[in-house]
Amino acid sequence: MAFNPYGKIIKLVLQASRLAKNIGIINLFQPGLIKEIIIADRLGHRVLVSKRHADACDLKDSSLLYEYLSCKEGGSGQLDRMFKSPLEKRASSLYRLTRNHKIFFIVFYAGDQTKIKVIYELNILKVVEETERQLNNSRNIISHVGFPEQWAANNGRVVYREKS
Repeated sequence: MAFNPYGKIIKLVLQASRLAKNIGIINLFQPGLIKEIIIADRLGHRVLVSKRHADACDLKDSSLLYEYLSCKEGGSGQLDRMFKSPLEKRASSLYRLTRNHKIFFIVFYAGDQTKIKVIYELNILKVVEETERQLNNSRNIISHVGFPEQWAANNGRVVYREKS
């Protein structure tokens, strides 16, 4: 019989998928969800799996919503599909930020993207201001808005840092 290096991985992934379904996570492989689970676990939040909603909420008060921007070391957190215009779509895009109680910027280690290096809590008004600046300068109606790690360090407050 040939050696199958994937067998154990597949078995563990199927087990993880079953565990996720038991707590209401139907598609564990939804893009970005695994990292959101890692972040929510670290911050003590509950993950929201809908792509049309915030990333997480408070465990005790589900009206307190949280947005996560994440990247690997040296990268940028990104908001996808933000509308510059028309005005109603721009307002809807900005609502993705303003609906939140807090926005967090999470940096994962480049060499192990399951490990969090640092988490910044960002000021929502500063995130909105930077988002509007980028949208105003964009030549596109729909843009991706990026926040480099250094921007988060300059504009955020560290709420978690991995001990070296």
